[in-house]
Amino acid sequence: MITEVKTFDIPKTFADFEQWEQPLDGYKYEWNDGEIIKFEKMKKKHLFLIRRLQQLFYKTNSFANGGAFIMEQDVMLTGIQMRRPDLAFFSGDQIDDSIKPDEEPIPEFVIEVISPTDDAEKVEEKIIEYFKAGVKVIWNIFPENKTVYVYTSRKTVTICTDDDLCSANPIMADFEISVESLFSV
Repeated sequence: MITEVKTFDIPKTFADFEQWEQPLDGYKYEWNDGEIIKFEKMKKKHLFLIRRLQQLFYKTNSFANGGAFIMEQDVMLTGIQMRRPDLAFFSGDQIDDSIKPDEEPIPEFVIEVISPTDDAEKVEEKIIEYFKAGVKVIWNIFPENKTVYVYTSRKTVTICTDDDLCSANPIMADFEISVESLFSV
């Protein structure tokens, strides 16, 4: 059932957004400087990719050292930007420090699974925001094309296909997978 968002239901401040009961309309919502951004939720077939990536993560030193790979975690990039990456890596130290009231941990590594309906401009905006906030590695996965863009800065991107290795270096040297393995059943 699709629920329409009525104008009076839309939050006007970030505090209101945090308390907002989001509509059950098949979308996820992010906050960006007073604007609510609506994205399609992850498709069921994308769960396969998330599971594959989680299984790979459980074999890393980062996992052994208390790190976590969290799905759709609210991430405050700035005081006016809240995003929900499909997967976000937080080190054990970041998680321990997050209990401090003034600490908002920024993931060092994020993964976004890009849908055919995602707007290219919005995807690029997120890349800019993530790097400005301190993210070190971004993977944009394009399941329809079986391609992974690995960013270590806005200007440094490796486009991976077929048997190319995708790496989370320098954040997690032991987190790497070939595109072929990522998508194989």
